[in-house]
This record gives sequence, C-alpha cells and structure tokens, in this order.
Amino acid sequence: EGASSTTCISNSSGQYRFNLKPGQYTIKTNSVGFESFEKTFNLSGDQILSVELNPTAINLQEITVLSNQSAKPTQLFSALDKVLRPVNSAQDLLQLVPGLFIAQHAGGGKAEQIFLRGFDSDHGTDFYISVDGMPVNMVSHAHGQGYADFHFVIPESIDRLAVHKGPYNARFGDFSTSGTGEFSTKNGLDHSLIKLEAGQFNTFRGLGMFNLLCDEVKGDHQAYLAGEFVHTDSYFDKKQNFNRYNLFGKYFGKITPSTTLQFSASTFDASWSGSGQIPERAIATGQISRYGQIDTFEGGNTGRTNLNGIFYTQVGQNDLIKNQFFFTRYDFSLFSNFTFFLNDPIRGDEIHQIDHRSIYGYHGSFQKNHNLLHRALTSTFGLSTRMDFAGIALLRSQRRIDLEPIVAGQVNQINTGAYYDADWAWSDRWLLNAGVRLDHFIFKFKSESEPAKHKNKAVVSPKLNLYYQASPTVKLFAKSGIGFHSNDARSVVLGQSENSLPKATGYELGGEFKVGKSLLMNMAAWSLHSQSELVYVGDEGVVETNSPTQRIGLDLAARYQMTRYIIADLDININRGRLIDAPAGENNIPLAPRLTSTGGVQYMHPNGLNAAIRYKMIGSRPANEDNSIRAQGYMIWDATIKYSTTKFEYGISMENLLNTEWNQAQFDTTSRLYNEAQEVSELHFTPGTPRFVKASVSYKF
Repeated sequence: EGASSTTCISNSSGQYRFNLKPGQYTIKTNSVGFESFEKTFNLSGDQILSVELNPTAINLQEITVLSNQSAKPTQLFSALDKVLRPVNSAQDLLQLVPGLFIAQHAGGGKAEQIFLRGFDSDHGTDFYISVDGMPVNMVSHAHGQGYADFHFVIPESIDRLAVHKGPYNARFGDFSTSGTGEFSTKNGLDHSLIKLEAGQFNTFRGLGMFNLLCDEVKGDHQAYLAGEFVHTDSYFDKKQNFNRYNLFGKYFGKITPSTTLQFSASTFDASWSGSGQIPERAIATGQISRYGQIDTFEGGNTGRTNLNGIFYTQVGQNDLIKNQFFFTRYDFSLFSNFTFFLNDPIRGDEIHQIDHRSIYGYHGSFQKNHNLLHRALTSTFGLSTRMDFAGIALLRSQRRIDLEPIVAGQVNQINTGAYYDADWAWSDRWLLNAGVRLDHFIFKFKSESEPAKHKNKAVVSPKLNLYYQASPTVKLFAKSGIGFHSNDARSVVLGQSENSLPKATGYELGGEFKVGKSLLMNMAAWSLHSQSELVYVGDEGVVETNSPTQRIGLDLAARYQMTRYIIADLDININRGRLIDAPAGENNIPLAPRLTSTGGVQYMHPNGLNAAIRYKMIGSRPANEDNSIRAQGYMIWDATIKYSTTKFEYGISMENLLNTEWNQAQFDTTSRLYNEAQEVSELHFTPGTPRFVKASVSYKF
C-alpha cells in the first residue's frame, strides 16, 4: 500500500512481471471493459499468477493514468473508443484513430483518402497502417504512394487498436510521419456468430464467425473462421453494383511450453462501378444531378490474399523473441477520369491503372528486460525486410477498353530496416524512451521499352521521448523524432524527384489527466517539419515533390462519465500548415485540414440496451495554394441503437441523420466537358452519403 505499491502493464501476449521481495502482496488488475480482479497471496520465490477478467460496462472511475511506456498517450483512448464508438465497416475502424478523417471518391472498393494532423495523406502516404504486424500500405502503387486499402479486414474480427501519432516510435519506418495505426485481430471467439444487415439503396451484408474448436479440446489452442459478403447499389444515379467478399481464418496457441504460434490467412475481392469526382458547373447547368456522373464507366476491381505467421518464444522468465513471416498477393484494376475531355476532346481522358504484385516480408525482434544503474531497462532489437515485386501499368482507355499505354513496367523494391528501442525507468516518476532506426531501400524499375534502372538509398531516424508521472492522475510527456516516407520507385530511378526519402521532424508536448473520478483528458501541442510533400499525377504516372512544409497543431481529447450508464466523448484537432518556400498568400497546403472534431454520447445498460448519437465535423479549407478555391466543410450526425440478449442482438444505424448535403473528397481540378471550348479550374467533388438507414440482427451460439 502507499509508497510500496507498484504498477505494471502487460505486453502484447498478456504477460506481466514484478520484481518483488518475499512477503504478502495484493494484486489488482484493471482493463478497459472488464471487471477488476483482486487477490492477496504470499510470495516466497518465483511464482506464476494467471488472471482471467470478465467483461463489464466501462467505468472511468476504474481507469488510472500510468507513466509506463506500454500505456502511451492515445492508446488508452483507443481502447475506450473501440468499446464506445459504433463500428459498422472497415472504414469506421480507421476513424477510431482520434482526429483521423476519411473520404471516398471512386466507389466503395477503393482505399479512402486519409486526413490526420494537417495532412492530406492521400491514400496513406503519411499514415502507416498494419494488421497483426502485416503492412497495409503499398509502396510504388499504381494509384499512389502508400496506398492503404483496409477493406480486406472484417470489422468484427478486430480486437485492439494502438495509435501512435507522429514519428516518435522506432518500430515504424516508411509512411509513419503523421502517425501509425496498429490493428490486432482477435485470438479467439467467445462464441460463434451469424449476422445479417439490410439497408437503403439495396444494401445487404452477411457475416459468419465460427469457432473451429469445441470447449472440450481448446485448452491452450484457439481457432476460428470468419466470412462476410457485402452488396450495395449505393446512392448515386447509376447503380454502383458493389460486391465484396472477405474470408479470414486464425489459429492461436502454444505449440511448446515456451513458444506460441499465431497464424492467419485471408482473402478478399471487390468489384464496383465508381462515382468519381464531378465539377460544380455540371450540376449548376443541369447536365447531371448532385449524384450523377460524367464518365459512367469509372470503377474497377481489386483483391488481396494474405498469409501471416508469428512465433513468440519466451527466453527464460524475462525475455521475448518474436519472428513474423508474411506473404501478400495483390491485384488492382481501376478506371478513372479526372479531367473528362481536357487532353483528348474526342475519346476523353479515361485512364486504366493496373497493379499486380507479390509481397514477401519478415519482422523479427528480441525484447530483453535488464537493469541500468539498478533501474529497470527494457531493450528491443528489431530487424525487418519487405520485398515488393509488382507489375504496374497506366493506359489510356475509353469505355473500359484499353487504348495505348502511358507507362508500364516492373517495380522491384526492397526495404530492409533495423532498430533499437529502449525504455529506461530511471526513477519512480521518470521514464526515458530512446531509439534509432536505419532503413535501406533498393529501388528498381524496368519499363517495357528501356533497360532496368535501380538506385540505393538509406535513411537514419532517431527518436527521444520523455514521460513524467506528476501524480497518480497526471502524466506529462515530451517527444521528438524523425520519420520519413519513401517516394515512388519510378520517380526515384528516373530522376523525377529530388528527394527519394524526404524526412519529417516532429516535436510534441502534452499530458494525460484524470480530473475528478469521471473525466479523462489528453492534450498535445505538436510541430512537424517535412522536407517535401508528394503529389501524385495520376494521368502521367509520376509522383512530384512539393516544397518543404511546416505544420503546428493542438489535439484535445476528453471522455466523461456523465452517469453510471452514459459516457460522452469529444475530440478537437486544430492544425495550421504552410509551404515554407512559397510567398505569402500562395503558401497554403492544398486540402490540409485546419479544424476537425468528433464527439458523441453513448448509453450502455447491463440489460442489453445500447444507444449512441455522434457527430463529425471538418472545417472549410483551401483547395489550392492561393485559397482561391475552397473545399467545403461539413458537420453530420449519426445515430445507433442496439438491444442484446443472451443469444440475439438487434440494431438500427442511421448515417447522416439530418440528411445534410456534404462533400466527401474535394479537389481543385482543371477539366473540360464535352463540347466546351475552354478548360475550367474549379472544385470537383464526390457527394457524401445522404440519410442512410440500416438494420441488423445477430445470433450468437
């Protein structure tokens, strides 16, 4: 009790460790969404104590603020939000990252545009995503650098999310500049599940999740299979005819007393007719409606198959070795038309982007717990390799018929990384985290008409972070680090970019606070300087580099327990970014968000009734450097209500409750419509979802 108390956070395998003298102790275990566990025992030597927690309603009074490195700021909030916020799709999973917004602009089968911390990350250029340690982002992708299609994930299979904002973690390399989202799937199921959903616009979804081992033979082993099918015609004038299926299977268990194996396999396929972006003038003149299209042949299909194996080996009582091997087979075909008849007034400007690739990867780490100056030191050594072999093509097309190629060839890209990360608790209140990462790239591109060309590049990324436990209810932190994103291999080897591995240098000050018994807050002021921005020119198949940028921002997050069964949450993110080398008035970063906010109120009763109302808001912002064209902000409301029994769950969700007209993706684009004499630069956009109601029923067995 009192000064003799100590705390510990379990690792990713659920293991924890205390260094204690013989005597009598009381252990108390807390986890978000579970009942507290408390037990008194006598310790005479090395002892293993297993703890199993039972689910319960969230109670913020049970949550403490710890300085331990495993409980980094925003991770506690992500664990809360995974329980509090309704998740209806893989896109909703991404938006569990505080301050992250997404926009869809070419049909439901294409990766979303990502906005975070003043970045328009396009489809993932400055935000790294992983699932069970396997990278989602694609390097040198046919549609854009860092392309991260998250739709192969079944939302009900996700168990945890760890958020790392900024470039401060040595474990992450390419694309981890504005932040990283680590998703982990469930190791096993509490029960099997069948779920059916139906909604407006001819929307249907079926889900099945099945335990493969009965309780009598489970023991230290768990295995399950999950599958879903989705169809929708969507809300556009032309039916989207979107179809997607996902299959996912996972095994988790001990194969020796010291070794645990986690193995998963998944496959995904989607096809759709896209909506594309439409110009404001076409609506104003009545040529199309708000939900119409200029080129009705946009759309495509994509697929991804993954194999992922992870071995955890316990060395002695304190150390852990992790070996991960993964393989991905990926296929992508997309027809787009951004400029309509600007370049070809007869056939039009439709393009066809193709990407077929195989990815081979390895992640290995050794975590050692030891002492430095008689204080606990946790050292992690890591090594990773990723090899991409991709056939990429960009062709001119008309009505989905290929015409002539613009650029085509083979991309071979290898990224080898090594890092060291250390957590040193040099007092009861202070914790120092320091790390350094080295990444080496081999870029190789062979076009169909020229011999292969290659380049070698390397980058070093140091990190230094400090955490201070001011009191049991206040944790403060100061962070610094350098991250980077790689450029497209084609631009690197052909000399089209001045900087192949532009760095991003970040600093951050903030804290996590428990105010009273019922209010949890997180605040952070940050700054990020990027050597250059990437601008993808889709119809030319190249990536251009922009001038250096400087961003500053303030993040605020709050979770408040209003009553025993009602919890409110609020996130506000204020960002300001500028192009450093551009003159005043022409130095805006196009589409960079300046103000975003989400919030809501959740009611959860033990009798099974669960209801929520939520909003999301993004402010208007410049769509080009001189702010002559602006992307329009919006605020929309969503609501859900569910009722659960022992065997069944019934639910209704309502997106865009007030039926607000809003724009998802928005761009300043120069285009020309058929028979127009002159080109026009104006806002082109994809309309957001009108009011959408969906019902669901689930059966658990």
